[in-house]
Amino acid sequence: MRISYQPKGVCSRQMNIDVEDGVIQNLEVIGGCNGNLKGISALVKGMKVEDAISRMEGIRCGFKSTSCPDQIAQALKQAL
Repeated sequence: MRISYQPKGVCSRQMNIDVEDGVIQNLEVIGGCNGNLKGISALVKGMKVEDAISRMEGIRCGFKSTSCPDQIAQALKQAL
């Protein structure tokens, strides 16, 4: 299943996530902090959706009420 998600309240503009059998196969983030998001993408590859959500949900960026990791978690909730 491919999830295409437009994040809210962050610098990134688009998140594309491939999930198969409850496991993240690929994460592509357009916009945002390129190096950090490439690192997050590499770390979540092969991770169970539930584990990724529990690790990233609620993370904040500075004074914002959300962050790119939190928005990835919100997108992954669509896979459940």
